[in-house]
Amino acid sequence: MKILAANYVLPITSEPISDGAVVIENDKIIAVGTRREISKQFVNVGIEDFGDAALMPSFVNTHSHLELTAFRGFLDDVEHDFFSWLMKLTISREKLSNEDIETSALFGTLEGLRAGVTCFADIGRFGFAGLNALKKHGLRGLSFQETDFSPDNSTAETDFAKLEEKFSALKATETNLVKVGISPHSPYTVSPKLFEKIADYSLQNEVKLTIHAAESESEAELLKHGKGKFAEMFTNRNVAWKSPQVSSIQYLQDLGVLRTKPLLAHCVRVGDRDIELISASDSRIAHCPKSNAKLGHGIAPFEKFLDNSVKVGFGSDSVAGNNVCDILDEARFADLFARARNNKMRLITSEEAMNSATFGGAEALGLEKEIGSLEAGKQADLIVVKLDNIAQQPIFDIYATILFATSVREIYLTMCAGQEVFRDGKALKIDESELRIKLKEVARKL
Repeated sequence: MKILAANYVLPITSEPISDGAVVIENDKIIAVGTRREISKQFVNVGIEDFGDAALMPSFVNTHSHLELTAFRGFLDDVEHDFFSWLMKLTISREKLSNEDIETSALFGTLEGLRAGVTCFADIGRFGFAGLNALKKHGLRGLSFQETDFSPDNSTAETDFAKLEEKFSALKATETNLVKVGISPHSPYTVSPKLFEKIADYSLQNEVKLTIHAAESESEAELLKHGKGKFAEMFTNRNVAWKSPQVSSIQYLQDLGVLRTKPLLAHCVRVGDRDIELISASDSRIAHCPKSNAKLGHGIAPFEKFLDNSVKVGFGSDSVAGNNVCDILDEARFADLFARARNNKMRLITSEEAMNSATFGGAEALGLEKEIGSLEAGKQADLIVVKLDNIAQQPIFDIYATILFATSVREIYLTMCAGQEVFRDGKALKIDESELRIKLKEVARKL
């Protein structure tokens, strides 16, 4: 048993505590309160006092592609054209071996834990890379097996059989911390029949799903009008794909996919009716503000998600598109973009943004009973954020200070399930210098 104390404790689901403390035993939080209360209740337990700092839940990354970390900056020359960006990524990824992909995922996970992220919803095309990376770093997450390019109804049976085989292999390696799911990539790369089969399988076997949805103008043009570069690609590949003439969200509703309460990544191109469908079905959203902006997709209506009681967390997306894995930065950008949006309904508060970075992300993944807040009985997933930088002073509102005046460089300690994975600039589960060398070798191949 141990006690961590700091000038501020942010439980997230209750009011901030000045001069607070958290009691941890094994992998769980035993008590949260003021230092005085905790000291009286746990008399013979040692206290580590971080002083001018905040103790808070660690961050949840609701949408990542860890295996693409080696592509950081590699695609920036085609980022103006999303179709070309996807094509270059698909072709270039084939140059890498399974070992290269695992190195890439390990480095992405390392970046995340240094930024206070202990839970990832990670999508992988190459099986075990992301899952193994989470395990090796001692982190928590959902590892989603992504579908191959499979938009043709005629191959739905064989496409599903291959997917089920890959998923079953992943499922056999689950741990208490790392679970697995399925990711039907998007409305335009998965056939209607395959979507229906995956949805039925999800409901019958309680398998979580995540889908890229309503992300880009190209996607909207294809779904609503059957035109654009994706339509041209189908024609060139002799793929018989009929436009449903509706939005991506309505399409998923019509196919019965929203029954599974999927985690929908992006949701930039959504109208009021789409948001109503998402809310009514208890589907969730992974909001990726920086990736959406960098790839030119637009600004998702974050405040509408919250005001319609949608469970929403933040995602970094891959660093191939975003360049960094930093959920605190995602929260800051999400808040600022929401405030700057022309047709905004209201201003997002710093407290709301910090909630989505932690507890909201846990809710989006269905893990709110385990993580996302500092409460007795929950898992000890937390971070220590230093508050002694002159750029953070003075402190009037602790949420605003962390959101608008703090960077991940101020994260001193990252803990997952009661185990320290990062402290004072050093990752504790893996040789960081050796991993840097390996990543440079992978980059040379590209």
